[in-house]
Amino acid sequence: MTDIFDQPQGPPRRRGGAIAAVVGAFVLLVAGYVGVAAYTSGRMPSDTKVGGVQVGGLEPAQARKTLATAVAERGATPVTLTAGGRSATLAPADAGLSIDIDTSIGNLSGFSLNPADVVSHLTGGVTRSLETDVDEAKLKASVTKASKALAVPAKEGAISVAGGKVTMTEPVKGQAIEIDRTVEAIAQSWPRSTPIVAPVTVAMPKVSAEELQRVRTEFADKAMSGPIAVKAGDKTFEISAATLAPAITFPADSQGKITPAFDEKLIIAAVSKAADRADATSDPRDATVSFPSGQPTVIPSRTGVALETSKIVAPVTAALTSPERAAIVPVKVSQPEFTTEKARATLPKGMISTFTTYFPANGGGRVSNIRLAARTLNGTYVAPGATFSLNEVLGRRTPEKGYQKGGVIQDGRLSENYGGGISQVSTTLFNAAFFAGVKFEQYMAHGFYISRYPEGREATISYPYPDNRWTNTTDGGIHIRASSTGGQVTVAFYGTKKWDVVASKSPRRNIVPPKKINDPSPECITQNPVPGFDVTVTRIFKQGGATVRTEPFNTHYNPEDDVTCTHPDAK
Repeated sequence: MTDIFDQPQGPPRRRGGAIAAVVGAFVLLVAGYVGVAAYTSGRMPSDTKVGGVQVGGLEPAQARKTLATAVAERGATPVTLTAGGRSATLAPADAGLSIDIDTSIGNLSGFSLNPADVVSHLTGGVTRSLETDVDEAKLKASVTKASKALAVPAKEGAISVAGGKVTMTEPVKGQAIEIDRTVEAIAQSWPRSTPIVAPVTVAMPKVSAEELQRVRTEFADKAMSGPIAVKAGDKTFEISAATLAPAITFPADSQGKITPAFDEKLIIAAVSKAADRADATSDPRDATVSFPSGQPTVIPSRTGVALETSKIVAPVTAALTSPERAAIVPVKVSQPEFTTEKARATLPKGMISTFTTYFPANGGGRVSNIRLAARTLNGTYVAPGATFSLNEVLGRRTPEKGYQKGGVIQDGRLSENYGGGISQVSTTLFNAAFFAGVKFEQYMAHGFYISRYPEGREATISYPYPDNRWTNTTDGGIHIRASSTGGQVTVAFYGTKKWDVVASKSPRRNIVPPKKINDPSPECITQNPVPGFDVTVTRIFKQGGATVRTEPFNTHYNPEDDVTCTHPDAK
């Protein structure tokens, strides 16, 4: 019996050779695959584009150089931002923007046995965007700076009626760049050659164009369409739109609604001025009395007509848009204080007082001044209750009015000045007023006593002070007649006699002797010594022989010093 293990093994030997052949072929295939993988690992995949630049088949170093060169200009090109028709640019380097070449081509080469990678390298067609580095802090700072050029402030519209012409300015929307969103947009899209539209926030004007047009249609065009007619009392006059225009403004409230506003003071002033021009208003005028031929003539009084200022604005502003364009303004009538009837009832009925003082007729300028002042005073009429002022009647005494230099008292010494001497007219007038019983408002005695005047009943005068002022407290008007002839001046009051006035005088008291002065100056004027003293004059008012009341007048006189002039040119 033969052992099967001793049998010849022919066929198995053939299978082992086949296996060896297969293994060998596999080894060759793997070696070839590895060789292909090794070859492709040192190059960019076929037909590879990075950021639009063809780098397929290039070695990594060559691909990096090619890509860097191709995108260098692109990476340096300013970034253009646009918003609402405006544009601004950023320099990439200043804005913290740069292209990362290494990352852009990273992972496109390198040894890999992954069949997908090997096939990818062999077949190619890889497209990749550029990778960038962004310094967001720098980018935000650059965008913030550029936003100023892109920002548009909102502009309010306006409506105006200046000069009577309606003009309207359209409002303009504003825009502000949204910084963070713009930074994000740049970071995501850079680098690219087309402008980047910056996100904006729109700022709306407070008042819309529609609201402006409404106000123009409903008010402004109507208000400025022509003049308005104003009736005041029995007068009607027109006011142009241009005259009222400065008083009209167009403020808007917080909701953007416009309500025309009016400057009441300007409207009242404009209407009042137009009324004056049209003689629709007038001040009350007192009656006056004149004596053209020595007989009294009454010039009638006139009632006053004034606009009711508190009732001007409402009807005038309403008329601006009313179809009639007419306003009625109430008036108020005022009566004069001295009416025609009162003037006639109080005409002078006869002489109520008179007084005369005397002076040397050869007094030169002094006499000339007295006569000029008397002529100016003559004919003055003082209505009942009115206040008389001698300074007001005569005015400043100047050479242009014909006044000459004459003697005056200045600082207790005799001197000369224009108008010197008219204190004699003032004193004469004072005494006529004294005995007429009027109320004295202002007067002043001379500094020292002058013998041609009654003690305690005299009044000096200068311009503007002291004055000779008194109020007519009689029952009628006073017609003053003044005249100067020869060496005298007389003042008489004609009116309605109310009092019988007499005077009494106290003895002198507090007597002060004069000093003796030798004066060597050429301006010196010799003075005769007169002592100073105090004296009281009492004015006694009587009616029907009975004393009604008394009024004291206390006067203090300084001494008139004994002045001897030693200069040869002194007077």
